[in-house]
Amino acid sequence: MIQTDILIIGAGPTGLFTVFEAGLLKLRCHLIDALPQPGGQCSEIYPKKPIYDIPAYPEILAGDLTHKLLEQIKQFEPGFTLGERADTIEKQEDGTFIVTTNKGTKHQAPVVAIAGGLGSFEPRKPLIPNIADYEDKGVEYMIKEPELYRDKDVVIAGGGDSALDWSIFLTDIAKSVTLIHRRNEFRGALDSVEKVQELKDQGKIQLITPAEVKGISGNGKVEGVLVEEEGKEAYILKTDHFIPLFGLAPKLGPIANWGLEIEKNAIKVNNALDYQTNVPGIYAIGDVNTYPGKLKLILCGFHEATLMCQSAFQRIHPDKKYVMKYTTVGGVDGFDGTRKEAPKAVVKAIN
Repeated sequence: MIQTDILIIGAGPTGLFTVFEAGLLKLRCHLIDALPQPGGQCSEIYPKKPIYDIPAYPEILAGDLTHKLLEQIKQFEPGFTLGERADTIEKQEDGTFIVTTNKGTKHQAPVVAIAGGLGSFEPRKPLIPNIADYEDKGVEYMIKEPELYRDKDVVIAGGGDSALDWSIFLTDIAKSVTLIHRRNEFRGALDSVEKVQELKDQGKIQLITPAEVKGISGNGKVEGVLVEEEGKEAYILKTDHFIPLFGLAPKLGPIANWGLEIEKNAIKVNNALDYQTNVPGIYAIGDVNTYPGKLKLILCGFHEATLMCQSAFQRIHPDKKYVMKYTTVGGVDGFDGTRKEAPKAVVKAIN
């Protein structure tokens, strides 16, 4: 039985930052994640994609953000159960919870913080009859390692931010990039749309609209896609990779059966106080929760984690009062014996 103060379900950015805020309160954390490494979507789906709205970082790659968060929480020695999904939860007579994973690993804690992002993800696949035959043989539903496409012909399908952003990014890596969309209009950031237009004008991106990919051909691997373009006969476009980026369908998974109040595939919380669910002792923070005015942003998850930890402290130590001190004043004492503090002022007379 793994025992801790706060059991965090989900090791994405919000879950990782929770470790830091809990550590300031001398609370230990353990994280469960179905993915084999920490970082959530930032590590699994778009590690090489830049993020622009993290405070103090004009631009940071999603994977680098994960590394920075892990570096920040290292001194608080969090535990990890990775590659396992939180399956069941049982409340004990003493008020603690036991969470068991799909592999039978048991965890016990007085506080459970669900930071599972949008839950587990499944790609939205295009209705192409033989697409399953080419999965991982030239068909990829997400880009994990851009170097895979070095000097290759790539066809991307989609009309949202991911399709636009990856089309832009791969122009410096792939031999050729073709973007196919069933409409002339794109639903994405204006600067991304304008950048694709610029690259098209420069001959660095081939844009085919309105059109759809209706089939895949190849001997054991992708060698071409069947394109149906408006006003033309269907034709085969040669390519090494076909990347349909039609988004991901989120699912809460087993958490949906934990007796929590669910609204539109998200967990309802009390945002007026501490992001607690309808079950006392279970909190939900980050993209997995919902409340009036909710914004699904990483920085909002950081804020929610901070307030949640204050409430968790009171639940775990009802007889103690925590006096908040700024880290610039009180420093940061790690569980590993390390200490971070601002340099003390030097007292010296001036002659």
